[in-house]
Amino acid sequence: MPVLARPLKGSKFTLDASGVAGFFGGEEAISAMSTVHLFKGREWLGWYNSPGSYTVAKRFGQIACSRFWDGLFPGPNETPAISFGLDGRSGPKYVASLSGTEMQTGHLGYLTMMKAKDEKGLKKIEGRETAPSNVAYLDLKDLKYDGDVNNGDVSDSLLAFIPILTSFACCTMCALVADWYCFSMIVLGIISSGVACFVIGSGRLLIDTVKRPADGAPPGDGMLIGDDTVVIVKGAEKDVNAITKGRFQVKIAGEPCYNNIGLCSLLLLIQFLLQLLLIPQGSLFGQIMFVGTLGVSWAYNSYLSSLEKEKIQAKVFFRKLGKPKMRKFRLGTRTTMTVFACLLICDGLESPFGVINPGKILRDFIPNDTQVWQRWRNKVIRQMKEFAGASPDSLACLEVDADDRSNLRESDLSLLITLLEDAKSAFAGYHEHFVSS
Repeated sequence: MPVLARPLKGSKFTLDASGVAGFFGGEEAISAMSTVHLFKGREWLGWYNSPGSYTVAKRFGQIACSRFWDGLFPGPNETPAISFGLDGRSGPKYVASLSGTEMQTGHLGYLTMMKAKDEKGLKKIEGRETAPSNVAYLDLKDLKYDGDVNNGDVSDSLLAFIPILTSFACCTMCALVADWYCFSMIVLGIISSGVACFVIGSGRLLIDTVKRPADGAPPGDGMLIGDDTVVIVKGAEKDVNAITKGRFQVKIAGEPCYNNIGLCSLLLLIQFLLQLLLIPQGSLFGQIMFVGTLGVSWAYNSYLSSLEKEKIQAKVFFRKLGKPKMRKFRLGTRTTMTVFACLLICDGLESPFGVINPGKILRDFIPNDTQVWQRWRNKVIRQMKEFAGASPDSLACLEVDADDRSNLRESDLSLLITLLEDAKSAFAGYHEHFVSS
């Protein structure tokens, strides 16, 4: 016996939403579910009737690994981190300045470079300007690998109460008018979505890398080299490894088969099939309530999808690194950038030229090997060895000499003078921001 008279009872119009309920908003639902490890408490806030159950089931069901699950959800068995967009990006090349190691970084190297490009507080180094580029300086402190990656403040997740309250309110209205078909489907949607969100979100977000390098390993100082940005990374080998060799890892109970994720995906699939059968049996009012829950949930999922998840990942990652300060500089030419980067690599080392080959670093950026460039590199290296922190008024090695004037053509001599001025700009910027500050 209904508590309330059923609205629209005499209407002959039928709203058959069952056919689209499992597909509508599927990509948004997948994207929203992928944020569950980035917001604190998000795993507890999936209790709403979310659209796209079939699409979500097919996508995350592929995480489950067994012959049964592979038959039900065919496709590649990706790791949870890749499935949730927490791994899989290729990062920039890293050149270790002390060991000489060169390697391609992964997802966390990519996030570090993105963080550098987005960093505010840019300081401009005065000088000639042709092809501006950036140099970021990142000094890492002692990194504690024990414990999960801290995933932000709970306030970021509170908007989830809007679709939660809407789903429960519409469910209650269906019960009051005794539309048990739509009531049961909204309840099933709440349960299946909530259970899936909890099971997936209860996984621990960790950093997987080489946490204990060999005894006696030199510091991991080096450079992340991008198209127009270079990140100078300073720190112990174990700390730098988080960027160069690290990746996010999601530890979920039930690995390696992940039967719990397979069961959640099966529940979502059952929800989709039951919606096909039972929603058409409900009243028009109940169907409107059902569609209302989907609409509000879709809007919330779309909001989560619109967030720049990789920027959030970078924020989470740097919080785990201990929120190291990143200093960023703008240089007008690649020549100035090269010298400035080389100076920063040597910064803070007691006897840098016993362990660092500045000529190799200069060649890594500018491989030109004409007579002018050879003379320029030699002068820069001599100046660095003589006194890298010399004031801009005492850079005697960065001047043309009689040998230059007698052995270079006029055009080459003019180019050398220009390149040396670029080098002076780099030394002046280094002196201003790292020596005298």
